[in-house]
Amino acid sequence: MDIHSAKKTLMEILDGSPEHKSSHYVELLITVVVLMNCSAVILDSVPAIHAEYREFFHELEFWSVMFFTVEYVLRVWSLGAKYAAGEGGAWKGRRQYMFSAFGLVDFFATMPHYLHMFFPTLDLRILRVLRLLRILKLSKYNTALQDLFHAVNSERRAFGSAAFLLLIATIVSASLMHFAEGHEQPQFFGSIPHSIYWSIVTITSGYGNVEPVTKAGEVIALLTGFLGVCMAAIMTGIVASAFSNQLSRKKAAYQSQLRQVLADGVVSDAERESLRVLQMKYRLSDAQVQAAMDEAKIGMPK
Repeated sequence: MDIHSAKKTLMEILDGSPEHKSSHYVELLITVVVLMNCSAVILDSVPAIHAEYREFFHELEFWSVMFFTVEYVLRVWSLGAKYAAGEGGAWKGRRQYMFSAFGLVDFFATMPHYLHMFFPTLDLRILRVLRLLRILKLSKYNTALQDLFHAVNSERRAFGSAAFLLLIATIVSASLMHFAEGHEQPQFFGSIPHSIYWSIVTITSGYGNVEPVTKAGEVIALLTGFLGVCMAAIMTGIVASAFSNQLSRKKAAYQSQLRQVLADGVVSDAERESLRVLQMKYRLSDAQVQAAMDEAKIGMPK
């Protein structure tokens, strides 16, 4: 195996290609290391546990950073095989990864350790927060999160419209509360910006942590809380619909491929393997695949 083939194989394994069984074990290993790290960061924030297991947490952090560093370097190196020389060369694939969302997450997964090496006086709370960002690495291997991101992106206009309505509702309720309660509670509603904070908290949680003392303020508070419930229902409906559409698109893509395979009435080993790879890629269960096959057979001409 030459260098280019080794790069391509490693790239496919690290990218979670269903064609390589080892990619599943690599994903599992990275997931376990990430979960161990996040658990260690959470436990390390407890003073009593930190005092007793400080050395253990330090060793775990060191070897985890080495693991993530090797992973990052291997990803950058292997992605040199993504594009041929005529398509942009080795550094095109590397740049795409390094400046992508997943590449930045992988990069910052190692940064807290090196920051602490060069800046030992840096606040440990900041480092803990940065280390907890490693959990974002799991989004690369979780299709549910990816489906959710794609769904939200596909419905960005609907989300934009809902956000615009939310902005208008926040400003209106804050302005009304300022005029209703401003003289009675100037420390909370003395200005519209102060009232906006109350309005945002009330819309998102149902209770703004400040009791109105006037009748008009009570009515505005009730209407604002009801408005928050309505906005939550709208947002939930948009997300649920978009998520369902995303799953339907996956099933439709698999069903389309299945119809092509069944068109000649014969399923070869290569076609069976391609369907298996597609099933793993879309994370479809055997029951979903069987249902798609039954639907495809019904639609086929006899």
